[in-house]
Amino acid sequence: MDGWRGSRSASAFLSRGERGQSTPSIAVGVVLARALDVHVDRLFLDSEHLSDVTVTRVGERHPLTPDQETGSRYEGIALQAGAKRMTPFMLHPPHDADRIPFRDHHGEEFLFVHEGRAELLFPSYAVALAPGASIYFKATTPHKVRSLSETRSSVLLLVCADENAPAPLPALT
Repeated sequence: MDGWRGSRSASAFLSRGERGQSTPSIAVGVVLARALDVHVDRLFLDSEHLSDVTVTRVGERHPLTPDQETGSRYEGIALQAGAKRMTPFMLHPPHDADRIPFRDHHGEEFLFVHEGRAELLFPSYAVALAPGASIYFKATTPHKVRSLSETRSSVLLLVCADENAPAPLPALT
């Protein structure tokens, strides 16, 4: 990671992000946050007004990607919560995940399909998820998500980027 910090590609990526031309994936956000020694949601929120109790109503979600984004679209939830071990997002995955690379990072993830159908893809298999279905997995396992329904699905994504989380079981790698 130290080699990444200060590199030309890192500088270019951060510059595009500052200009609103690029939004990092959650996996890239986790890596950036770790390199900067900040919590991942600090990358998406300008405010320092933190709270122990945070309510986010449907119209108050913070769009983290533009509506015309062809890849995954994210909405931040509870960004103003104080110190926390998990970060919630509303994920709207694309239909075509072929051009999206598999991502992995420290910690764990939990996905709950709220609307539509989605598929969690691993390098050697996939898990189709209908509304109401959920999946919990070690985020060190390379993964990506795509929508299976006619319109983009809505998936609650909880990310725990705790680098002290247990290592994945050998059967998951």
